Amino acid sequence: MSAVPASPELPLSAALAAAHDDAAWREAAKAGLAARRTGLRRRFEAGEAIDRLVSLCNEASDTVVVSAWRRCLPDDAPLDLLATGGYGRAELYPQSDIDLLVLGEPEAQKAHEAAIGRFFSRLWDAGLATSQAVRSAAQCVEAAREDITVLTALMECRVLAGDAGAPARLATALAPDVLWPPAQYFDAKRAEQRARHARFHDTAHNLEPNIKEGPGGLRDLQTVTWMGMRLYGVPGLRALVPLGLLGEDECASLEREWRILARLRFGLHLLAGRREERLGFDHQKALAAMLGLTDEHRDNLAVEQMMQGFFRSAATVMRINDRLLQRFEEQLSGQEAPEPVGEGYELRHGYLAMTRPQQLRDGLAPMLALFAAWDARPDARGLHSETARALGESLNAIRPYEEQPADVRQQFIALLQSRQAVATLTRMARLGVLARYLPAFGKVSGRMQYDLFHVYTVDQHTLTVLAHMDGFARRVDERFAIAHEVLPRLRKPHLLLLAGLFHDIAKGRGGDHSELGAVDAREFAAAHALPEADADLLAWLVEQHLLMSVTAQRQDISDPDVVARFAGKVADREHLDYLYLLTCADIAGTSPKLWNAWKDRLLADLYAATRFALRRGLENRVHANEIMAETRAVAMERLLGEGLEQAEVERIWAAYPDVGFLRYRPEQIAWQTRGIAESGGAETLVLVRPHLQDSGLEVFVRTPDRDGLFAAIVATLDRLGLNVLEARVLNSADGHALDSFQLIAPQGVAPEPGAVVSALQAALRDPARVRPAKRAAPRQLRHFRVPARVDFDHLADGSRTRMSLVCTDQPGLLAGVAQVLRQHRLRVHDARIATFGEKVEDFFLLTDENDRAIGDQDLLDKLRQAIVACVDGETDHGKKEAQH
Repeated sequence: MSAVPASPELPLSAALAAAHDDAAWREAAKAGLAARRTGLRRRFEAGEAIDRLVSLCNEASDTVVVSAWRRCLPDDAPLDLLATGGYGRAELYPQSDIDLLVLGEPEAQKAHEAAIGRFFSRLWDAGLATSQAVRSAAQCVEAAREDITVLTALMECRVLAGDAGAPARLATALAPDVLWPPAQYFDAKRAEQRARHARFHDTAHNLEPNIKEGPGGLRDLQTVTWMGMRLYGVPGLRALVPLGLLGEDECASLEREWRILARLRFGLHLLAGRREERLGFDHQKALAAMLGLTDEHRDNLAVEQMMQGFFRSAATVMRINDRLLQRFEEQLSGQEAPEPVGEGYELRHGYLAMTRPQQLRDGLAPMLALFAAWDARPDARGLHSETARALGESLNAIRPYEEQPADVRQQFIALLQSRQAVATLTRMARLGVLARYLPAFGKVSGRMQYDLFHVYTVDQHTLTVLAHMDGFARRVDERFAIAHEVLPRLRKPHLLLLAGLFHDIAKGRGGDHSELGAVDAREFAAAHALPEADADLLAWLVEQHLLMSVTAQRQDISDPDVVARFAGKVADREHLDYLYLLTCADIAGTSPKLWNAWKDRLLADLYAATRFALRRGLENRVHANEIMAETRAVAMERLLGEGLEQAEVERIWAAYPDVGFLRYRPEQIAWQTRGIAESGGAETLVLVRPHLQDSGLEVFVRTPDRDGLFAAIVATLDRLGLNVLEARVLNSADGHALDSFQLIAPQGVAPEPGAVVSALQAALRDPARVRPAKRAAPRQLRHFRVPARVDFDHLADGSRTRMSLVCTDQPGLLAGVAQVLRQHRLRVHDARIATFGEKVEDFFLLTDENDRAIGDQDLLDKLRQAIVACVDGETDHGKKEAQH
C-alpha cells in the first residue's frame, strides 16, 4: 500500500490565513476539511491507530474554528472560546458535532453579538456542524443547575482562544459543593443510563446496535468517566487505578474496548458521510471490508466477525461498568457491617463477597464453590465488585473441562442439577467463566448470524433458550400451553439444559452445526461420566433439535403418515418429551416475535398425536378413517348440545369431503357446520372469528367453486394487512369450495371481523378482478437475498403435487404466487406458510384443473420459471410498478 501523505494541518492553516476575503476563506476551509476526510479514510483503511485518527480529526476542526474566531473577533475582546463535551476532551469523529462555548460577561456578549453571530455562521458555511452556547460563568452555573447534561459537557472543556485559566475558573464555579454534589450526580447519571439502556431493551445484542448510545457502547464508558471526575476530582479513568477503584487489568480492558468501539464509530462516520451511530445493515458489510476482514466461509462471514468483535467489546464494557457503579455506590453510602453467610462468604451492601477472593487464583474449584454459594442466596443483589474483579483477573487460571479433575467436573454437574441452575449458567456466561470451561461456548460468544431470523447472538440465544426452560418449570409464561405439564415427566431435567446449551454450540464452524454439536455433547458427556443412556439422549437431542420444528411447520401433521414417520424417528415418549420442550424453547428464544399461539397449537398437536401413536405402538398404525370417525363423533356431540338437529347436521355433512374430518379439529367442523346451517342456504358464506391470540383470526369461506378463488382471497387478505400462516382448500360434493385460513396481523392489531367479512364478500362477487397489491419492501429486507428455489414432488398416493418455495420475503409474496398459480390454471389444496426472518419457506399441495397431480413436466418447468420471475419482480406487473 502507498505511503500515507503528510499531515495537512499546516497547509490548511496557511490557506486559511492567506484567504483575502470571506468567500476565499470559506472555500479554503471546505477544501481543507474535505482533504482531511479523504486523508483520514486512507489512514483508516491503512490501519492507523484510532487514537491518532481521532486526534487528526480534532486538530483539523481546531484549525478551522480558531481561524474563524480570529477573523471575526478582535484580539482584545473579553471573551473566551472553549471546546466542550466530546470536542472538549478532543475525541472527535468525522461527522461529530463540535460543541462550543463563548464565555464572557453579559456586557461583552452584547458588545460583540454581531461578531459572534458571524463566527458561528462562518463555521456552518465551512461545513462544520456546531452546537453552541454564549454564557457568562454565572449563566453556566444556572444552566448546569437545571440540566445535568450541561454540567457534564462543561466538566470536559479546553481553551481554543482566550484566557488559558478560564476552564479552572469555570470548574470552581461548578464545583460539587455549589451544585450537583457527588451522591446526587451519581444517582442522576445512573438513572440516565438505565433509561438509555431501556430504549435498547437492556441489551447490546441487537441486529443493528447503536455504537454510541446502546448498552456497552461508548456512552457507558463516558458515564463512568464522568462519575469518576465528579466523585473523586480525577481527570479520567486511569486516575481511578491508584485510588483502588479500578483494577489495572480492568483499566487496560476498558482502554482496549474503547479503541475497538471508537474504530467502528470512526469508520461508520466515514461510510455514512453523516452523523450515524447505529451500525445498520446499510453499512455493516462495507465497514467490515474497510476493516480488512474477509469471509472465512459461508458460516463465518467478514460481517459476522466484525459484529462478534463489537458484541464482545460491549459485553466487557457492560461488565466493568456494572462493577464501577457498584463501587461508587458503596463509597457514597459509607461503611456498613458485613453479614456473614457461611464460611468464607458475606453480604456487603447486599452483594455476595468472598472474604478471601484471592482464592479464586487457584482455578475453577473455588469459582464453582462461589457460584454454589450464590445459588444458595437468591436474595443477594449480585456479586460484590471486589469479588467480581478478582474473578475477572483469575479467568486465565481456568482450564477447559477436558483438563479438569473429576471432582471439579462433578461440581459443575451438581450446579446444573440445582434449582437455580439456569441463573447460575447465565452468571457463569456473563462473567466469562463458562467460555473458559467450555471453549466451544466461548467461540460462539458474541457471534451473530447475518440474517433477520436470529435477532440474538448465539450465546444470548442460548441463554434465552435456557431462560424459557426455566420458565416451563416455574410456569411463568402462559404462551406455552402444555410445557409445564410435560416438564415434570422428565427423568433428568438437567439433560434438557445441557441440550439447550449444546444445540447451537457448533455454529460458525462450517458444516452441519447439529451434527458437530452432537459430537461435542457426546464428548462432554463422556468427560463428565454421564451414563451411556443419558449421553445417547443428549447427543440425539442436539443432532435432532430441528426435527420437530421442521415437521410441524413444513408438513401436514393431520396426515397419519406424517405423524407415523415422525414417531418412528422419535421412537419413545422420553425422547418426545425432551424434544418437545427443547423445540418450544428454541423457537421462542430465536426472536421475541417468533413464538405465537398458532405455533404453540401446532407443536402441541404434533406432540399429542405422536404420543398417541407411541402409546398405541408403532406397529399398530393409526388409520385416517379412525381419526375421521372420532372427529365426526366429537363434532356431532358438540352441535347437538348447541341445539342443532342431527338430520340437519348430516345433510350438511353429506356434501363435506371426508378429508375435511381429517384436517380439521372437531371444534372447527362444528363452527363451520353451525355457520352453514345459520346461513339460510346462502351461496357464499364468510365466517371470521378471533383465534388463538389477540392478533389472530380464523377465516372460513364457502362459495361456488371456480378458478381464481384462492388467489382472490389471498390478495384480499394481504390488502387487509393479514399474513396467512396456514390455508386449507377443500371441495364439497355439491360444487362449493371450502377454504379455511389461519391468519395473523404482524403489527399486533387485527382488523374487525366484520371488515374482513365485507372485504372478502366483495372480492368473491368477481374474483377475476382482484389483483395483488404491490408494496415496497421494508428497509431491512433490501440487504438480504435468498436465491429463489422452486421444487416439485408428488405425494405417495399420487393424488397431489407438492411444491416448495424458498426465497426472500417480500410484501404480497403469497398473493403474487397465488396469481401465478391461477394464471397456469392450477388449484391449491393446501398451503403451509413459514417465514424465518428474511427467508420464506412455503409449501403448497397442487392439482391441475381436473383435480389430478401435475404430470406434465413442461408445465412444471414453466411454472417454476414464472414463480421465480414473480419473486424477482420480473412479471409485467412488477416491471410496471418498478418503472412507476
